[in-house]
Amino acid sequence: MERYYHLCRNHQGKVVRITERGGRVHVGRITRVTRDKVFIAPTGGGPRGFGYGYWGGYWGYGAAYGISLGLITGVALAGLFFW
Repeated sequence: MERYYHLCRNHQGKVVRITERGGRVHVGRITRVTRDKVFIAPTGGGPRGFGYGYWGGYWGYGAAYGISLGLITGVALAGLFFW
């Protein structure tokens, strides 16, 4: 978890692609990082898609929501996947 904490802190404010252990993929801008969660605001193209976010609020393309750092298996800058 420590590795992903530092990786997410270093990429805060950037659009990333996060993969969970179960294969779920999240695409969004990192808005906040705590010791156990990373919060991203969806930017589209991910499973949360456009429009309203996880808790019903609205921020850009969706409300920020948290992902447990313990579930993360990969973090990559989204720019590497979207040209």
